[in-house]
Amino acid sequence: MPNVIFAVLPNLETCQDMLRAWQEAGVPTATILDSMGVHEIDQRGRDDLPLFPSMRNLFAHETPQRTMFAVVGDDADLEHIIAASEAVVGSFDRPNSGILFVLPVTHVRGLRP
Repeated sequence: MPNVIFAVLPNLETCQDMLRAWQEAGVPTATILDSMGVHEIDQRGRDDLPLFPSMRNLFAHETPQRTMFAVVGDDADLEHIIAASEAVVGSFDRPNSGILFVLPVTHVRGLRP
């Protein structure tokens, strides 16, 4: 069964290294999204009116984290991908190191080796 692997990276500098590590571990492609955790939302305050964003949001150049994900075939070595990920960021069990998780995919179209 295919799986989707997610990595939320709070350190922007590790994003390119993680992408390279995933590719070397056999992940053919990945998607990288800007993302924001609850802690960051609490620090920025509410922004309920999208037509009137806060000044802080207007001048923000980067979001504090990235979320990477990739759908991998059932032949992917998940333990190898996880080990390659931890070689980049260290143990995900450390505080503020990010989070990595894997979910099964029941249906997929367009998955290519």
